[in-house]
Amino acid sequence: MSNPLPLGGLQSVPHRCCYQFDPLLDPRWGKLVEKHPRASVFHTVAWLRSLRRTYGYEPVAFTTSPPTGELNNGMVFCRINSWLTGRRLVSLPFSDHCEPLCDSNEDANFLIRYLQAAMEHQGWKYLQVRLIDGDLQKTSEGIECRPAEEYFLHTLDLRPDLDDVFSKLDKDSVQRRVQRAGRACLTEKCGRSAELLRDFYTLFLITRRRQGVPPTPYAWFQNLIHDLDRALEIRVAYKDESPIAAIITLQFRDVVYYKYGCSDTRFNKFGAIPWLFWSAIASAKSKGAIEFDMGRTQQDNPGLLAFKNHWVPHPQRLIYWQYPYDDSNNLAGNWKRKLAKSALPFLPNGLQKIIGKVLYRHAG
Repeated sequence: MSNPLPLGGLQSVPHRCCYQFDPLLDPRWGKLVEKHPRASVFHTVAWLRSLRRTYGYEPVAFTTSPPTGELNNGMVFCRINSWLTGRRLVSLPFSDHCEPLCDSNEDANFLIRYLQAAMEHQGWKYLQVRLIDGDLQKTSEGIECRPAEEYFLHTLDLRPDLDDVFSKLDKDSVQRRVQRAGRACLTEKCGRSAELLRDFYTLFLITRRRQGVPPTPYAWFQNLIHDLDRALEIRVAYKDESPIAAIITLQFRDVVYYKYGCSDTRFNKFGAIPWLFWSAIASAKSKGAIEFDMGRTQQDNPGLLAFKNHWVPHPQRLIYWQYPYDDSNNLAGNWKRKLAKSALPFLPNGLQKIIGKVLYRHAG
């Protein structure tokens, strides 16, 4: 059911109203996601359901379409109610990007301005939207969002023949490493089994420890497998039956998304990660995909940025816009991340898992 958002925020726009509804219960949301050209796997009911089941976030969507008619536009968020980080509206937690499903800037701008006006009535600390190459400061007056975080987004075009796609990849850092992995007699297993998830998560713990980042809860991956089903694939590379690298990909319509990757650096010489990437790309191409989304990359992660630049030399900009923007929150977040990176590698796995399980509910 849709309900009008209770405030008189935009009196200058007559005969328009902002309605809110639950995208998990309103079947119109799934229909809009299936047909809208800007929709991604992060808009889907399955992804939203996993966010709620794992972290307790409450999905909510906003639209200018009345509840009795077809859903013509919408923006989806999660309400995060945290005693640690505050109440806020995020579109969407743990999602690389989440475009407004609007056919015009006018509709998207109206919804954002309306939500800005609702801030004081709803008690939100801030709202955040995650756009690909979008600039909210130029699209409309009255939108006072500012960039809170900036990333790069690499997307590989799969429309050419597969041989042509491979020939355009970096010869030293991609082509030769993929070929080296083939000569090393690595084996690959692909699927969604409990065994593959355990192998993936073992490597994931190793990688997160190396990065100084708490591990995402195991339940998150279990819920993704349950909710996304065949849209999710785990790929694990083995050397002499030992797991040495793994990735998780998601598929929605004709786009495949790389979401998680991990490895044991003792086996880096075999080129297992590029080999798994290429295997996922070839599989995506065979299933009719026209794009391989390689996910967001932080600007201060030169190693990962260089790796992805060897596949896609000219990435797009990915900006997380926030209202109101408070630079002190960003500075505090950077200080906490640096402290965590210096301490977490020395903690036992069991304690790291507990920290991740507790903190990620507040960090979306």
